[in-house]
Amino acid sequence: MCLIAFAWESHPRWRLLLAGNRDEFHARPSAALARWDDAPIVGGRDLEAGGTWLGVADGGRCCVVTNVRDPRDPQLGASRGLLASDYLRGEADAAAHAEQLLRAAADYRPFNLLTFDARAAFYLGNRPNPRAQAVTPGVHGLSNADFNTPWPKTRTLMQRLQQWIDAGDDTDFAPLFEALADERQAPDTQLPDTGVGLERERLLSSAFIRGEQYGTRASTVVAIDRDGCGVIAERRFGPNGRYHGQTLLRFGERSTAIG
Repeated sequence: MCLIAFAWESHPRWRLLLAGNRDEFHARPSAALARWDDAPIVGGRDLEAGGTWLGVADGGRCCVVTNVRDPRDPQLGASRGLLASDYLRGEADAAAHAEQLLRAAADYRPFNLLTFDARAAFYLGNRPNPRAQAVTPGVHGLSNADFNTPWPKTRTLMQRLQQWIDAGDDTDFAPLFEALADERQAPDTQLPDTGVGLERERLLSSAFIRGEQYGTRASTVVAIDRDGCGVIAERRFGPNGRYHGQTLLRFGERSTAIG
């Protein structure tokens, strides 16, 4: 995932409400959102390294990972996608997992990680140094920089998520998918300087990235209520933003259909 906005403990129905885009090279093999046969995970799957970028598990656990944009970093270490699947497979709660991961975080490629369970949420990162912080109730954002770094597309997605919450509709997620499909680029004066050059900063500044080799591969919405029940919906895209289908899966005993 390369763009995420989420509401934690700030919606009357959903304990966690998350909307995010996964941006990746189109040549990297991936499996669509599904229930895994070999683990109690519902999510997409990276077929190259075996992990996931976003998934949910029993009890309403959720985990999502992004990379850190820094062309100077050698990108050495274990696959960051394994961080998400390992958390979802494991038994440690979010707080205990955060404490454990801090001891090994430096062994992974540059990452930002969000973990959620029935009681707590954590942000973890390993650049420039391993760190963890509890997530407070409210609307937050994450892209390929530090937690809540105010990149234009992150701010905009957070605002649109807050607008959806304020509108009071808790089942029609279409406006969130519309926000994730926004292709407007930020003005040059608002672009970050992450070392990739102005032309690429422009390309990467939109929520939805349309490209032949690299771009938005999946848009996903997750909603989990306070009983650990919910829904995860994914829309998939190929080169140049070609639509490749969608999947919606419910989990938990009392989940409700969405529009």
